[in-house]
Amino acid sequence: MANKVIAICYDFDKTLATKNMQDFSFIPNLGMTSEEFWLMCRKQVKNQGMDSTLSYLKVMMDECAKRGIKMTRSYLQQMGKDIIFFEGVSTWFKRLNSYAKKHGVTLEHYIISAGNKEIIEGCSIFKEFKNVFGCEFLYGKDGVALWPKTLVNYTLKTQFLFRICKGINDLTDEEKINQRVVEKHVEFRNMIYLGDGLTDIPCMTLVKEKGGVAISVYQPNKKEACISLVHDNRVNFACKSDFKSGSSLEKLVKLIIDSMSLKEKLLKKEQEMSKRINM
Repeated sequence: MANKVIAICYDFDKTLATKNMQDFSFIPNLGMTSEEFWLMCRKQVKNQGMDSTLSYLKVMMDECAKRGIKMTRSYLQQMGKDIIFFEGVSTWFKRLNSYAKKHGVTLEHYIISAGNKEIIEGCSIFKEFKNVFGCEFLYGKDGVALWPKTLVNYTLKTQFLFRICKGINDLTDEEKINQRVVEKHVEFRNMIYLGDGLTDIPCMTLVKEKGGVAISVYQPNKKEACISLVHDNRVNFACKSDFKSGSSLEKLVKLIIDSMSLKEKLLKKEQEMSKRINM
């Protein structure tokens, strides 16, 4: 299976990071509690009939402006430095990449998040990803955020799975994303999606229905909600958010890599045999 690619696609907040990325530094820098900030967002959604992702992006801009904080790209990147991840995340990628390489597999990691791409750019694990798809701001001549440039909400997340499939990382390339591609960069059957819950259901369902594997990861107090996704046939597996070496999650993902690698080898053998028969 030389040169075959397996992609692991991750949600970010409460999947890799222990809570919402804004909760670590951005919201405290406003002099607000997380509860106050997110309540403000929810009220705006209800009062204005607003998309929840657009709502939090506007609140970020408004509250920074009120306090004279210049919300530049570099400022948001600074907000990523204090993000705390679940145990084992810092070494997770190196361990899995090494394991995949031994099996003749190229492993790629992607983030698909409704959070801020700029904050993720500043976190300690940003370098581990082939690409990060998240909400971004448009910045003015003074470098301060003017308007949301890219929006990623629950259902819009699915488009990025197709981009990963086709190997199209340029978001401005709208023509190529709609073209039929014979040779895909990553087959859906070779995708693994990790998410923490309901907001990831569209992506989980799509990956699972197309032959990939969807895993719901949970914190102890959220176990029942994630287990119900297995019962409802929306995900293949549910595992505790434990990324340490030897954890149940690591063992499961390695087993999935084994399975995908073997299936590709069998498919290659089948194609070779078919060619010989038709010669």
